[in-house]
Amino acid sequence: MAGSGEHGHTMGVVTRRTGLSAHVIRVWERRYGAVTPDRSGTNRRLYSDADIERLRLLHLATRAGHSIGRIADLSDDRLAELLRQDTHAESVPARAPIASSSELIVGGMDAVRRLDAAGLEKLLSRAAVDMSQQQLLEEIIDPLMQGIGQAWQDGSLRIADEHMATAVVRAFLCGLRDLRQGPTAGPGLVVTTPTGQSHEIGAMMAAVTGTAAGWRSVYLGPDLPADEIAGAARRHGARAVALSLVFPLEDPLIPAELQRLRRGLDDGIQIIAGGRAAPSYRRALSAIGAVVADLGELRDHLIDIAAT
Repeated sequence: MAGSGEHGHTMGVVTRRTGLSAHVIRVWERRYGAVTPDRSGTNRRLYSDADIERLRLLHLATRAGHSIGRIADLSDDRLAELLRQDTHAESVPARAPIASSSELIVGGMDAVRRLDAAGLEKLLSRAAVDMSQQQLLEEIIDPLMQGIGQAWQDGSLRIADEHMATAVVRAFLCGLRDLRQGPTAGPGLVVTTPTGQSHEIGAMMAAVTGTAAGWRSVYLGPDLPADEIAGAARRHGARAVALSLVFPLEDPLIPAELQRLRRGLDDGIQIIAGGRAAPSYRRALSAIGAVVADLGELRDHLIDIAAT
C-alpha cells in the first residue's frame, strides 16, 4: 500500500495529518497490515500520500465505533463507502479534535513528570469529550501507560511519578465504569491479573471494554492466585476470563499458575490475555488454549463469543 514515489513523509508528518499517535500507527502496521511504508536508507519509515489518506480513513472509521480488527482489510473505496453510510462518521470531520492523540500523550507525559495530577486528570477528561470510549482507551490511556512504564524501567521517571499517574488513571477508569452502567444480562466476564502481576490499569481497561461490548464485567483487582480466579469465574457464570500481564516479563511462576487456572475452569470458558508482557508468556498461554489480544482484539473476541 505504500507509495512508490521518490519521496515519502516521516512519522511526524503522518501523526500531524492523521491525528493518530506513532504508537497506534505502528500497532496498526504490525498487527493489522493497515499500511506498509517504505524505508529510508537509515531504516526510517516513509509514508506516501496514499498511506496517509488510508490511515485518515481508518481513524475516522474507528472514531465512529468500528473496530480496527474488522476494517483493516477493507479497500480505501470500501472504507469511504462505510463512512458515507455512517451518519456519525460523516459528522466527525466537522468536529475537529481538541488535540491529536500524539499531542495528548506528550501532554500526559509532561504532566506526569511535573507531578501534576490535576493537569493529567484534566487532559484525560478533555480527551473523553472528543473521543469514543474505545478510542480513548486504545489511543491515549494504553500508550500513555506503556510510555510511563518504559520510562520508569529505564530510570527516566521516578517511582513517585509512576504511582501518581497510576492513581489518577485508576480513578479516571473507575469513573468511566460508574458512568456506564453495566448490563444486567449478557455473558459474564471476569477480569484480573495473575499472582505476581500487580499492575492493574490494563485489567481495568479490559473490564471497561467488556462492559462496553455488552458483557457483565467483574473486575477482581490485581495479583490473584489461579484458584481464586477460577472460583470467581464459576460464581459469576463467566464465559471468558481476561488476564492482564504487564510486569515482570519473565516470571517463572506464571506458566504453572496458568495451567492451574485452566484446570480450574470449565472447558467452554475462554481465556484472553493481553498487556505488554503477554508475548513473553505466549508459549504458556498457547499451551492452555488462551488467546493473546490487545484491547481492540479483545472487543472483537468478546463480540464473537457472545454471538455463538
